[in-house]
Amino acid sequence: MLQHLTIPRGPIELAADLHLPDDADGGAPLRAVVLSTPGSSVKEQIGANYATRLAARGIAALVFDPAHQGQSGGEPRDLEDPYRRGEDISYAIDTLETLPGIDPGRIGVLGICAGGGYAVHTARTDHRIKAVGTVVAGNMGTSFRSFQPDGPTTALDAMADARTRENRTGELGRDNWLPDTLEDAAAAGMTDIDTTQAITYYRTGRGRNEHSTNRRLSRGDSLLLGYDAFHLVDELMTQPLQVVLAGRRGNTNSYEAGMRLWEMAPNPVDLMVVEGAGHYEMYDVPEYVDAAVDRLAKFYTDHL
Repeated sequence: MLQHLTIPRGPIELAADLHLPDDADGGAPLRAVVLSTPGSSVKEQIGANYATRLAARGIAALVFDPAHQGQSGGEPRDLEDPYRRGEDISYAIDTLETLPGIDPGRIGVLGICAGGGYAVHTARTDHRIKAVGTVVAGNMGTSFRSFQPDGPTTALDAMADARTRENRTGELGRDNWLPDTLEDAAAAGMTDIDTTQAITYYRTGRGRNEHSTNRRLSRGDSLLLGYDAFHLVDELMTQPLQVVLAGRRGNTNSYEAGMRLWEMAPNPVDLMVVEGAGHYEMYDVPEYVDAAVDRLAKFYTDHL
């Protein structure tokens, strides 16, 4: 069963979908999971793939569009602010706690790709989250710093100059998350398997959604450069942790990020490596997603 919800978030609202088990009939309150999705994705994409499967296994799952993106409110559009992404999760829990049929004492979080880092960062300080699951989790700060050819401080200087120009002109710059087509990627010399699989997912009929713009507000990049999703995890994130990794390593570095998280966490419970899978294949390839959700469902059943 699917319920469309709005999540109050200060002066704006987040668009959300609550996936419920088909046999949810007002009996015992359900355990529930809030999903934190990859950068640039919307609730109908990767989040729905995992939420529907969790619901089929008896766990309510709430997936939402981040503030400033998708069908959620917030200006300027296309902003990827890692701190606001974390706050979105807490606002989602605020709403989930009030829903009939949901047990407010049994709420977990599942973060995928960049959303894995956001989920972890939020769980450190929002201990209403009782269990933390991640799939190919990434640390956006580490990733963005590694992307800068002349180093992050030089990039920050350039971003400061660009913001000054934008303030004068009133025109906000935007960048592509990915090349819009495989042809654009090839022309730019981006032919590695992870990039091509990302484009195939996000920019073709396989996973494309009209509400996912593939654009990122440029002025948010300085926030990403200064971010560390795993800061103080070793001291503050006491919740049980499930880590799911793709066995084929690639340029997303999610395998390395997931292993670092596993080694840092005070309460690691289960580590799963999905052999043969690449990062983006963990988004929607049934064989890999089903295997991950089977393991996650057991984890949440045991720890929520």
